[in-house]
Amino acid sequence: MSPSRPKGAPEAGAGPARRWRKGRGDAGRAPLSGAQRALLAASFLITLGSFAVLPYMSVLLHRRLGLGLGAVGFVLAVASLIQFAGGVVAGPVAGRIGLRRAMLLALALRTAGFAAFVPGLGSPALAVGALLLVSAGAALYLPANKAYLVDGASDAARPRLLSASGSAFNAGMALGPPAAAPLVMGSPGALFACVTVLFALVGAGHALLPREGSGGGAGGRSTAAPQTPAGALPTPPDTPLTPAATPTTPGAALPARGGGARRDRVPGGAATAAAPVRDRLTASPGLSPFVVTVLSVYAFMFFQHYLALYAVPRTSAGFYGAVLTGYAALLVVAQPLLAERVAALGYPAAQWWGFGAMAAGMAAIGVGGHAGIAVGAVLLCLGEIVLFLKNDLEALARSTAAPASVFGRQRLAAGIGAFGAAVVGGQLYGAAEAAGSARGFWVAVGLQCLLLPVFLLFRRRTARDPEEPRAATP
Repeated sequence: MSPSRPKGAPEAGAGPARRWRKGRGDAGRAPLSGAQRALLAASFLITLGSFAVLPYMSVLLHRRLGLGLGAVGFVLAVASLIQFAGGVVAGPVAGRIGLRRAMLLALALRTAGFAAFVPGLGSPALAVGALLLVSAGAALYLPANKAYLVDGASDAARPRLLSASGSAFNAGMALGPPAAAPLVMGSPGALFACVTVLFALVGAGHALLPREGSGGGAGGRSTAAPQTPAGALPTPPDTPLTPAATPTTPGAALPARGGGARRDRVPGGAATAAAPVRDRLTASPGLSPFVVTVLSVYAFMFFQHYLALYAVPRTSAGFYGAVLTGYAALLVVAQPLLAERVAALGYPAAQWWGFGAMAAGMAAIGVGGHAGIAVGAVLLCLGEIVLFLKNDLEALARSTAAPASVFGRQRLAAGIGAFGAAVVGGQLYGAAEAAGSARGFWVAVGLQCLLLPVFLLFRRRTARDPEEPRAATP
C-alpha cells in the first residue's frame, strides 16, 4: 500500500516520492542478470550431483565397505559438523580471496573428493577422507554462492533472489536420489565418475562468471557516475527528507520494530539512511537471527532425522520416498511465491507463523497414517519457508559484515541446531518407543515448537522494556 499524501501538503512534493516508490518497486521485479541465472542453474546441478550420492552414503559405508553402524554414525556426524560449522571459516576466506575464487576453490575440493571415491570404494580410509573433502568444499561453497547472488542487489530484490536460490537447491535435492537409484548399489564407481565430471564442468562454468563488484557481476548492472561539464560547479544530488530535517513530523524519529528489513518513513515514502543503523541498535537480544536460526533448525531437524523411523514401518518405503519428493517439489514452487509475503512479515509474526506451522505439522504426523504424515509434511514445509528465509533476510539486514560472513554464521547456527536435534531426538525417540508410543515423540516435539516463540518473544519484551523510554526520545 502506498503511503498517502499528508493533508495540505503541496502536490509538487509528491513527485520525488512517486519516483522513489517506482524505483523501489522496479528493483524488486528487475529481471535476473546473466550471472544470476548461471549461478541458479549451477546451484541446481550441484545439489543434483551431491544428492545423487550423499543420501546413500550410510548404505555404501556399511554394506560396501563393511564399517559398523557406530562408525558410520560417527563419520557422518563429523562430516555434517564440517559442512555446517565450516561456514564460519568460509566467510572470512571468501572475504579475503573473493567470492568467485572461493566458489572455484570449493568446487575444486568437491571435484577432488568425488574423484577420490572411485578408488575409495575399495578402501574405507580413502572413502572417509573423500567424504570429509566433499564436506569441506560444501562448507566453503554455500556462503560464497549466496553472497555472490545478492552482490549489488537491492534490499527489495533479496527475498526473490534467496527464494530462487532455495528453489534451485531443493529441485536438485528432489531429483538426485531417484536419478542415482539404478546405479548406487550396482555400479557406484560409474556413478561417482559421472558426478566428478559434472562438478568439473560446473567448476569450469564458474570460471566464466564475472568477478563480484564488476559491472557484470551478480547484481548485473552498474550505474555510471554522472558527468559534470567542464568548468561547471558540481550539483549536489537530491536528498530525500529525513526525520532530522522534519522534526515536526509525528513519529518520524521513532525506530522501526519487528524486522531488520523495515525502514523508517516520512510523508512521501522516503526512507531514512539512518534506519538500518537504528534497527540494529534497537534490535533486542531475544530476536537475534543467529539464536532464532539455531532454534528453527533444531525444531525442524526432528522431522528430518526421525520421520523415516516412524513412517516406513507404518506405511512403506515407497510412500516415504514420495513424501520427500513431494516436500522438495513444494519448496521449489511455494518458496518464490511466498517470498515477498515472508519478507513483509515482522520478525515476531514470522516466528509465530513458522513455529506454529511446525507444531501443527508435528501433531499431524503424530496422528499417523498416510494422510497424517502427508499433511504434516506440508505444514513443516510451510514452516521451513517462513522461518529459514526470514532468518537469512533478518541476518543480512542487521549485520554490517560482508554477506559471505553473515551466511557463514547462519550455517554455523544451522549446524548447532541440527546437532542438538540429533542428540536430544535420539534420547527422546528411544524413550517414546520404550514407553510403547512413538506418537508421544511427535507430541513432545510439537509442544517444543509451540513454546519456542513464547520463549523468544518473552526475552524480546524483557530486554526491550527498560529501553523503551530512551528509544522513544527524539
